Amino acid sequence: MRKIFLIAFIAFLSTIINAQDLVWETSINKAIERSNIEKKPMLLFFTGSDWCGWCIKLQNEVFRTPEFTTWAKQNVILVDLDFPRRTPQADDLKAQNNSLQQTFAIQGFPSIRIVNAGSKEGKVNFEMLGGLGYMAGGPTVWLQSANDVLKLNKKVYQTAKPAKKIVEKTPKKKRNVKA
Repeated sequence: MRKIFLIAFIAFLSTIINAQDLVWETSINKAIERSNIEKKPMLLFFTGSDWCGWCIKLQNEVFRTPEFTTWAKQNVILVDLDFPRRTPQADDLKAQNNSLQQTFAIQGFPSIRIVNAGSKEGKVNFEMLGGLGYMAGGPTVWLQSANDVLKLNKKVYQTAKPAKKIVEKTPKKKRNVKA
């Protein structure tokens, strides 16, 4: 009986420790830097942490599981973009999150966007890979959908034709100019 209790207790502790190992960036600049260094896309989690029931449910059912922890460490840089109602938040963080909410046209919570970030002419350029939200079924169902987004984009990159060739085949339109 003691062995069973001890094994269960160790399993419980490892789950808690494993879930705490995840780093959720709150600064998009730090996340972009990590994303570029680690060569991983970012998972942007738009949430209302202290008021959104579905956000809390997603965190409890998926994000705080060992399956998600393992998957996230291997596949993405996590970014927490919070819109709390009761919890105080720094003004610069509010401004950053509001700007990203507009950039990605977020209208409801929870919303997840998986993106790559690059730089074009000194400005951040986001490349949307896919979007997710809450899904019933726990980590298995949610992670399958997230993997589908990542696999689909990997396949698209491998089969995509260079943009230059597509542009060359586009016929030029003539404009009639009256003098």
